[in-house]
Amino acid sequence: MLLLTKQLTVFQLKSFMRRKFRKPKPKKTQEKRFRANQQIHASSVLLIDENGEKLGEISIQEALQKAKEADMDLIEVNPKGEPPVAKIGDLGKMKYDQEKKAHKQRQQQKKVEVKGIRLSVRISKHDFDLRVRQGQKFLEKGNKLKVELTLKGREKQHPEKAREMVQSFIAALREDEELNIIEEQPLTRQGGKYIIILVNKK
Repeated sequence: MLLLTKQLTVFQLKSFMRRKFRKPKPKKTQEKRFRANQQIHASSVLLIDENGEKLGEISIQEALQKAKEADMDLIEVNPKGEPPVAKIGDLGKMKYDQEKKAHKQRQQQKKVEVKGIRLSVRISKHDFDLRVRQGQKFLEKGNKLKVELTLKGREKQHPEKAREMVQSFIAALREDEELNIIEEQPLTRQGGKYIIILVNKK
């Protein structure tokens, strides 16, 4: 019996080790949904008319009638109130404004990434132009651009060539008139490596 228990324990341990642990997915923020007209279940509401005037507590039937007379919707804007707060307005416009606001918030929350591009003083014209186009795309998408140039061997004796190459690269980026390139971090030297960080200031 003891041997069977040990075997079972080992089997359970192996099964446990084979399991794949996945990170829980972040919960999606639920957008606020408005109940309107016959969807409102309360017997009475605190009513706000289409002009923003507070009319106080009235029955749901009277509130619906006022909304109908104004050729608008009765929208529940605060269901947690006692009684809930309802407003006479355009439901379609309110939903549109809400979606627009949520989209703006998502845009503001979007993470800015730092994209890197490496240069060399002996880079070919083709590779140089390729990196310029790549850098322009990164900046257009709102990312920061980290440009690195490393001097090797005898190249370290001519640091001015590194600065010239980086400045030529920046000048080529600025040929795109839609970009407003700002040096967030000026050109700095770290040993044989030169680094500059650029942003597109909109």
